[in-house]
Amino acid sequence: MASISTVATTATNSNMITMEIPNFVRVYKDGTVERLQGSPFVPPTLEDPTTKVSSKDVIISNNPPISARVYLQNRIRSQEEGLDNNHKVPILVYFHGGGFFFESAFSQLHHNYLNMLVSVADILVVSVEYRLAPETPLPAAYHDCWEALKWVATDNTDPWLPKHGDFNRVFIGGDSAGGNIAHNIAMRIVSHPYFFGSKAIGCEAVAGHEESSGFRTWEMVHPSCPGGLDNPLINPLGSEAPSLSGLGCWKVLVCTAERDVMRDRAVWYYERVKKSGWEGEVELYQVEGEEHVFHIYNPRTQNAHKMLKRFADFLLH
Repeated sequence: MASISTVATTATNSNMITMEIPNFVRVYKDGTVERLQGSPFVPPTLEDPTTKVSSKDVIISNNPPISARVYLQNRIRSQEEGLDNNHKVPILVYFHGGGFFFESAFSQLHHNYLNMLVSVADILVVSVEYRLAPETPLPAAYHDCWEALKWVATDNTDPWLPKHGDFNRVFIGGDSAGGNIAHNIAMRIVSHPYFFGSKAIGCEAVAGHEESSGFRTWEMVHPSCPGGLDNPLINPLGSEAPSLSGLGCWKVLVCTAERDVMRDRAVWYYERVKKSGWEGEVELYQVEGEEHVFHIYNPRTQNAHKMLKRFADFLLH
């Protein structure tokens, strides 16, 4: 299981900060990273007492270190309620959010959210633990998640997948930075995607745009990125981005919220996909009165439950 390093700020090293995103992360001259956000790790559970979902941790690769937490309804795992060995469920390969530099597949936030998702959807989830910036800058996370997707499709995967997973219904999705990863890998599901660009759009402030957290984050997580914030990895509609008409999937769900700071980019993305000539189905789901990734931080609210049900319906139909 990967770990997220944190340190206490001291007077000795406080003047040695080389990079900082206020309220999120500090990087010191000696390479130490202080993360100011992130929920605690929690272990997997054979059967969660609230959701009745089983989970376990698996190793995908030792070099580079890639692992995952796998979720499945306990009644499916134990073949209860008359389910036979031919019962197969959709597979969701999930990438957690956190700006590419915090959070984890093993964090309490994402563990609780995916427990709830699996409890309402008849699916199997593989939540990928990828390497984080700035210790390991991008594009490492993209490579890790691609390797995880290939692992899901191999014969050497965890026994739960060939026994219970339907390999004709494999989805890829994530929240925030994880939505960005999903776009760049296979473009199946995008939830509150993390896109940005060198020019402000919609309700983004023009003044101070270059000093915004989006600019600072991308500089930190991918410091050598050609084209900066107009690279297709972060700006899928930039001048160098490939045409969206060639998306390698048959349907896409884009979710956002009224007060999401990246809402306009999510809507912009949806509209451009719709007009691109792509032959698949693209849907936009907007939640009123909520902020960026509210469903991860407050999964038990009424709006979060509605979004969860919409997400589950998309996966199952």
